Formats: sequence, structure tokens, C-alpha cells
Amino acid sequence: MPQPGGKRPRFNIYWIWMALAIGILSWGLLGNDPVTRTVDWNEVKGMIEKGDLQKIVVINKENAEVYLKADKVKSYAEQKNYQGLTEQGPQFTFTIGSLDYFQHELENTLTEYNQQVPLSFETRRNMWSEALSLLFPIIILLVIWWFLWRGMSRGSGGGAGGGIFNVGKAKAQVFDKDAKVEITFKDVAGLEEAKVEIMEIVDFLKNPGKYNDLGGKIPKGALLVGPPGTGKTLLAKAVAGEANVPFFSISGSDFVEMFVGVGASRVRDLFRQAKEKAPCIVFIDEIDAIGRARSKNVGFSSNDERENTLNQLLTEMDGFGTNVGVIILAATNRADILDKALLRAGRFDRQINVELPDLKERREIFEVHLAKLKLDPQLDRDFLARQTPGFSGADIANVCNEAALIAARHDKKQVEKADFLSAIDRIIGGLERKNKIITPSEKRTIAYHEAGHATVSWLLEHANPLIKVTIIPRGKALGAAWYLPEERQITTTEQMLDEMASILGGRASEVLNFGTISTGALNDLERVTKQAYAMVSYYGMSQKIGNRSFYDSTGQADMALSKPYSEQTAEAIDDEANKLIKSAFDRATQTLESHRAGLTELAELLLEREVIFAEDLEKIFGKRKGEICKESEVKVEEPMIPQSDESAAE
Repeated sequence: MPQPGGKRPRFNIYWIWMALAIGILSWGLLGNDPVTRTVDWNEVKGMIEKGDLQKIVVINKENAEVYLKADKVKSYAEQKNYQGLTEQGPQFTFTIGSLDYFQHELENTLTEYNQQVPLSFETRRNMWSEALSLLFPIIILLVIWWFLWRGMSRGSGGGAGGGIFNVGKAKAQVFDKDAKVEITFKDVAGLEEAKVEIMEIVDFLKNPGKYNDLGGKIPKGALLVGPPGTGKTLLAKAVAGEANVPFFSISGSDFVEMFVGVGASRVRDLFRQAKEKAPCIVFIDEIDAIGRARSKNVGFSSNDERENTLNQLLTEMDGFGTNVGVIILAATNRADILDKALLRAGRFDRQINVELPDLKERREIFEVHLAKLKLDPQLDRDFLARQTPGFSGADIANVCNEAALIAARHDKKQVEKADFLSAIDRIIGGLERKNKIITPSEKRTIAYHEAGHATVSWLLEHANPLIKVTIIPRGKALGAAWYLPEERQITTTEQMLDEMASILGGRASEVLNFGTISTGALNDLERVTKQAYAMVSYYGMSQKIGNRSFYDSTGQADMALSKPYSEQTAEAIDDEANKLIKSAFDRATQTLESHRAGLTELAELLLEREVIFAEDLEKIFGKRKGEICKESEVKVEEPMIPQSDESAAE
């Protein structure tokens, strides 16, 4: 059939071979046997009665061939049911079933009608069928092998998808003038410091003479380090869109394979392709998949495929061979586990920290994602940025999308401020579970627990003031509280002590009002314990331990079998941590006792409304001590995970 556009399909020699094979098989299977009719035994008995049969031949003890007498063929051929019979027999065939039964019936019939019909037996073999049964599996295997070989030969010219012989080829995506990335630095909001460093590399590729004239050399590699979702991969895509040079993108896991030596082979092939297209950029995402520090235990790592891949990568990046014009970009959120040889100057000359965005950067990120939404004209972007401290770029994108979904769920024509607040609550605290069954006593315990947190945090000067508290279950939590912390880089001892007292305010309120405790403070106890031990053993905030820190920034302490301090020091750390926790609990209890009436009023209001805000606390307790009007951001207290369904949780 002609193809669209009037072009005929191209002639292929394999068509002739295929037609020839089909013809031979058809002739062998069908053959040129004479025309026969299938009949049953009753019809054959009628023919015997008339004396029309010449002989009967039993074939392979299964079928019987019936031959008519020569002078009888014509009369049968004239009948409607037997048209087309030829004089060359057999004219009829039928299945005999049991051979003994057939012989017995035939003898009785011949005796009954006094006829003589010779009976003979033959064993026939269909050579074509037997040959085909033997050759068919071999033919199938040859056809499969031919298709595999054809696919491998097509892929031998390059790329990783050619076949089994190309398993050692690098699976990198190549972006060049034919496949250009549309993302630029304008699409990357925030990350100003990181963009400055990256743009210098891009500028070198565009204007190398400016640097070469001064004798400067561009860094051979740059490592993007930061928490998940901060935009490391997006920044690399922007580099691909801005540089106007070939860009190779590959994941660290693409080098890992079950076959020994494949990873190192793919590294060699990647750099071979990069050198052919130099100047170019090679981006390796999640490099920790192959760049993890090599083990010092020779017995377990002497033939480790991952380490062999890393060794080849180290050689290609800065070995005896030269990689002129090949710049390596890599991204990871686990720089602490990377091999030191990979991080040294000459391989990755720069480590670019891509941190969580601050207030200004969050506003810029919101502007990018809000441009795609139909918004309320009165929406305040600065307010949204203040509501999302600690959010990454991916989190902010999720907030915008979730807000649009919430607005659509309520049949709104535009996305409003309330939708964004609901989206933030949904992402941080989880989905509201208003249908969760909670007994009145449990609800009362939860209310006083949350009121204890709110009261202590509002009354202590250095604690984070509360913005909103709810006893509506969210996710695994039975209650949650939102705070308004400062965005600071360092924290003082007084601030940490007030925070610990605020965290223990829930447990103190339970003891003060009910004389008992519940499992609802599980998360509170976990957080305050970690903070107390960090103050003593990491930050040197204990007079007894002194200015010592047992924190290991290299991560090697995780693999150590012993602690870096004596048993006496361990006991001292335990004692100091217990003192800090007890002191914080006593402060929380004392604060609640001195404001018992306000605590009760707040808890009862929370039971009535289920959600209260900072305005309600201000009416009950007045303005906070030392309150200063300044821009701050909202933070949600991490929800409690109760140990049982009967417990109250925060």
C-alpha cells in the first residue's frame, strides 16, 4: 500500500525470502493430495452392502482410507454430496477409533452382506511435518537472534540504547543546538549567591578570552550542595539554557549496573563524548550514588563495583589525561558522605551551597509560581512569604498548587488568602480529620495540653509566640500549634531554655490540672531530650562539662564502635541533661501556676471553638513581655505521634 504523500514503500530483499519460505511450508503441509471426503462408518457400511468398495487401508492405526471400484466412482461423483471425486483414490476417509473394534465391526458387516473387501495396514510419516517440528524451534531462535543482532548493529554507532554490546555506553541526555533547554536564570528565583558563582562559569564558556588574557583558569568542577527541593537541578537546567554549549545530563545511579566493569566503562564513554564536543558541561545529579567514601576494609571492598566506578571518575576528572573545555557540575544533598578525593581542588574546585530560601527569596519564588494562578487582586505576597519559614522552593510550589486545588474544590473563581493558609496547614500538619472519634475526656486533655504550650510560649520572653492553636486532629496528631519564631542564625542559652519550657508546657498542664500524665507528650519529650543533650554535649552550654563539643561534622563518628568520651563524662552528660529538663519543667509548671485562671479560660475557649488565635491570647494575658513589632515568620510545632489511640497528642 502506498504511504501518505505518494511514496512507495522501499523494496526489501527479505520479502522474497519470506514469501519463498511460506510457499515451501504450504506445499509441504498441504501437498497435492487428491480430493477426499470425510464420511462415517454408517456410510461405509452402505457402500459395503452395495458392493462398491475396492479396498480399505488403515493408516497409522488411526484413520481409514476407502477406495471405490473404478466403475463406481462416476456414479458417486454425480451425487451432490460427493461432487469432485476423482478416480485416483482414496475417495473417502474416516476415523476408526479403536482398531480392534473396527476390525470386529468390519468382519461382521462383510459376513452379513457376503462381501469381500481387502483390509490392509500402512504406517506413513509426514516428512514435512516432522522436519518442521524439528526445525521450527531452531528457526524461532534464529529469527530472535537476527532481530537482536540487527538492533545491536543499529546501536553500534553511539548512544546507550543500541543493545547488549552497548551496555557500557553512557546514558547521558545531550542538550545542544538541536535540543535546547528553554529554562534560563530568569526562571530561577532566589539563590542569588549560587547564581553568581554559576554565572561565572557560563560567562567563561561564552567569553573565554577575558579570563585567558589574565592567565586565569575556570574551575574544573562545581558541586551544588543543599537540602532536597532547594533548586539544585533547576539551577543546572538554567546553566544548560544559558551556556549555549553542549550539556550532558546524567544521574549518578545511571553508572551503577549489575555487570562488573560497566560503571567504569560508562564513565569513560561519558568523558569521551564530552571531549569530542568540548567546550561543554557535564552535569551529574545525585553524585553520592557513586561518590560515597570508599571503605577502609579491604576485605569487603576489594572488588566493589561502585568503588571501581568512583576510581574511574576520579581518574577522568583529574588524571594524566586532559579534559580541556569539559566542566563538571554535580549535585547532592549528602556532601558529608562523599569521598575526600572527589572533593579536593582540581576536581571540584568550588562547593556552592544552595540553602533554604530566606524571606526575600521566598517572596521571589512565590512570584514565579503565582504567575500561573488566577489570584485574588488583594493577595499579599509578603504575607505568604512570612507564613512559610523553612520551606524550600519545591515546598512553595506545592503550596501554590495545593491552594489552587482547595479553591477549585470550593468552586471559587480565584485563589484567595484563606486557600493559601489552608494549603500551608495541610502541608505542615496534614489533612484535617474531623470525623476521628475522640471521647470528651480525651478532648479535654488535648485542650489543656495545647493551652499549656500556648500559655508558656506567650508568657516567656524568649519563647516563640503562638499564632494559632487547634485541637482538630491533623494527620497522626490530635492537635497542633503554630508559632512565630525569629529567623536567626544563632541561638542563645536563654532562648533555648525558654523553648524547652514551652515544649514541656503541655505535660506540665496535664499534671497541674488532672494530676496525671498521658502518652500525648511523646513528641515533646523527644524534642526536649534531644535539645538538652545537644546543649550539653554539642554546644558547650553546661558549666560542669565545660567548653567541649563531641559533635563530629565529618560523620565518621557514626561508624565508630566507642564513644569519644569516658563513662564518667557520659554520666556527667546525663546528669546535666536531666537538670536542664527538670529546670525547664519546673519553670513551665511555675508559669502555669501563676497564671492558672488564664490557662483555664484559654483551655475552655479552645474546647468551645477548637481553633484560637494570637488575638485571643492577648485578650487573656495582655501583650507579650518585650514584644517588638517586626517582620517574623510562622512556624508549626512538630505534631505529636501518640503511642496509643487513647492518648492525647499535640
